[in-house]
Amino acid sequence: MKTTNFKSRESGEMLPVIIVLILLLGGGLWWLNSHKQAMDKQGRGFGHEMINRIVLNYDQAFLASNLSPQTKLDLPPSDQQALMTQLRQLGQPAQPFQVDEGMTWESQFFEPRGTFTAHLNYPAGPGTLLIMIDHPVSKWQVTQLSFAGPSMAR
Repeated sequence: MKTTNFKSRESGEMLPVIIVLILLLGGGLWWLNSHKQAMDKQGRGFGHEMINRIVLNYDQAFLASNLSPQTKLDLPPSDQQALMTQLRQLGQPAQPFQVDEGMTWESQFFEPRGTFTAHLNYPAGPGTLLIMIDHPVSKWQVTQLSFAGPSMAR
């Protein structure tokens, strides 16, 4: 009766499978890391664009189109208009202005959130614009917005 050495055959056949699995895991980790870096860059760009469009251009349409559903309820169009009116009355802040930014991740690679605080120097005094953003599904959106500025009392 002929006997076959199965151990040597199995170890020789498993090596390519192990190599393929290692390559797949490495490729997956590389993709996750590059995706995270791209989302971080996009989020920072969106946060800065939002601040510039609000503070320098008074772009209420851009703001309204990028609010989260809950923020649309918290900041109705009348409040958005009041904010833009207040910013127009204050005039242009001294430039360049400082923006503190931070990106965090709910999980290691998904659910990014950003916080941007613009420190603005108006002729009437200092102001601070706080914007929080996230990217739940298909686009970046503003989840919180607040402005504290100089009093317009004359």
